[in-house]
Amino acid sequence: MKKKVLFVALAMVACGAYAQQTTQGQELSSGIDMANFDLSVKPGDDFYQYAAGGWLKSHPLDAEHSDNGAFTDLYEENQKRIQEMILQYATTPQEKGSLGQKIGSLYKLMMDSVRLNREGWSPIKSTLDRIEAIKDRKEYQLVTAELDRNGENTMMFGIGVGADLRNAGWNLVSIGQGGLGLGSRDYYLSDDADKKKVLDAYKTYLQRLFEMTGNDAATAKAKMEKVIAIETRIAKASYSQVKLRDIDSNYHKMSYNELVAQFPGIDWGNVFLLGGFPAFTEVSVDQPEPIHEVEKILADTPLEDLKAYAEAKIIAGASSQLSDDFRKVAFEFSSSLTGQKQDRPRWKRAVSLVSSTLGEAIGKEYVEKYFPESSKKRMLELVHNLQKALAQRIDEATWMGEATKAQAKDKLANFIIKIGYPDKWKDYTGLQVNDSLSLYENLQKISRWASDDYIARHVNKPVDKSEWGMTPQTVNAYYNPTTNEICFPAAILQPPFFDPTADDAANYGAIGGVIGHEMSHGFDDQGSQFDKTGNQHDWWTASDKKNFQERTKVLVDYFSNFEVLPGEKINGQLTLGENIGDNGGLNIAFRALENSLKENPLPKKDGFTPEQRFFLAWARVWASNMAPEYIRMIITNDPHSPNMARVNGALPQIDAWYKAFNVKKGDKLYLPKNKRAHIW
Repeated sequence: MKKKVLFVALAMVACGAYAQQTTQGQELSSGIDMANFDLSVKPGDDFYQYAAGGWLKSHPLDAEHSDNGAFTDLYEENQKRIQEMILQYATTPQEKGSLGQKIGSLYKLMMDSVRLNREGWSPIKSTLDRIEAIKDRKEYQLVTAELDRNGENTMMFGIGVGADLRNAGWNLVSIGQGGLGLGSRDYYLSDDADKKKVLDAYKTYLQRLFEMTGNDAATAKAKMEKVIAIETRIAKASYSQVKLRDIDSNYHKMSYNELVAQFPGIDWGNVFLLGGFPAFTEVSVDQPEPIHEVEKILADTPLEDLKAYAEAKIIAGASSQLSDDFRKVAFEFSSSLTGQKQDRPRWKRAVSLVSSTLGEAIGKEYVEKYFPESSKKRMLELVHNLQKALAQRIDEATWMGEATKAQAKDKLANFIIKIGYPDKWKDYTGLQVNDSLSLYENLQKISRWASDDYIARHVNKPVDKSEWGMTPQTVNAYYNPTTNEICFPAAILQPPFFDPTADDAANYGAIGGVIGHEMSHGFDDQGSQFDKTGNQHDWWTASDKKNFQERTKVLVDYFSNFEVLPGEKINGQLTLGENIGDNGGLNIAFRALENSLKENPLPKKDGFTPEQRFFLAWARVWASNMAPEYIRMIITNDPHSPNMARVNGALPQIDAWYKAFNVKKGDKLYLPKNKRAHIW
């Protein structure tokens, strides 16, 4: 079962604690490193190169990564920390059934390459045999529904549970498009040469998987072609990445009886029963067209073709849980998407598996070791300072009427702020890890437990607003419109994003901007459709909404012309929400800095004014080398603009940047003031 978090903005941004003017009597630093710069470049021509050119040159991509930078550095540091925590359980005897035993055993199962290589593909053979034994279409739906409960993803659509967008205090079951091995429809339908290469690599991958599980070359090729034919049909009916951001187009609430009547080609009663769902009365079919297409596929596709599709999902899903040969083939395919040249070492993959599977158990210990309460206190102070700054900018907005301003400020004041870690921790009592079973078998049982646990806590239940969408050790942050919350896990609240030895200029530019980014998601093209209670509700006057849409279109058009690779540009409509986030975040954080400077003026440091250091810190956050393949994947699938555009694209829209660096007409990044977005 897939959790329903359709409109949570995973902003891939950092945040941290508020910097005081002194630390233990010592003057705070500038927060900048001159070695990061390339001062041969005019800031108005290429600010990304000016502020980060030195860093980019001294930090080339290594073979293990498709991108690098502050997020990667912190993630890698966390991997080492978490491994150290795990090893204390993996290297010493643990009581059977204890949390320590579960952590240690799962890690050791993943690390035991000798056993995995000896087992080969035998762990999945019984599951594949079950697919092969299916006698008719009705049984096919029953078997794939139960397998999905075990995490196999054999159904051609997804089922989730999450807040009802128009009754946000109550959870709603939802059904949505899925079934594509490549995720995005574009890879199946586009004539673009690079996307065709990805599809060809995917075909090769599937064929090799079939060959590795006992099929001769001809049979493997035939099965691959059957899978591609089914997925292409699904792709043609699926929504584009842009349309998936259209909230109204992705909400179709109906009764359970209406679901059965309108989509009769799917055996819903048994699908939900075998998926572990209790009876419920209402559901949203988020994307009706692809679900109708699945009905047709289930009705008119030969049974053997359907079986090939299910087999492919099982083998591909298990490829990292089997022998090294399977992992090698899976990595070769993924590298065609990301440009990564070398697979991560096994210990890192094992750490990731344990950290994701027993996330809050790891998170609880992580917080105890690495997250001081002082950081939480300082973070709250910073968030409140940014709330004040945004309220000021709302008051000053010339394009909004007083009624809409009042609604916006009310929503802002009612943000739920989550910092560091949840107030209550997840109970893993029912989850078991059995050393005598294979890694694959254990993960099947864990997936079933996780699915059943999630359903039990959400279906026919009110929304638990204390629940977190990320674990404390996650290097990320998010805004969730249905709870009107901003969330900052502990792992992001540390250097390089927050530097306790640096002054306010640098900290407001680095973490202030990105926290402001999360706040701005409450008022982006999606978040602005939700009120302070989390309900999708139009709180705008007609004229104010028109003004808002005109201003956001400026960003759409501007970023649609931003070239990130020769001849390849950003999709301005897909990235609109994140670009609004950066635009608002920078303006909000800069205002907060101005407020701070009124009380605590700062001098030039290392030759740069506080205002200049604010923007230099922002650029350092996003400094990153990226493989071309990775950039192409981002602009195809990701609502975020590639990192260089979050500097050279975002800053020309910010009036204060021009003043700070004396950017003038004739500079390459210059935009006339009447061409800038001026939203939040």
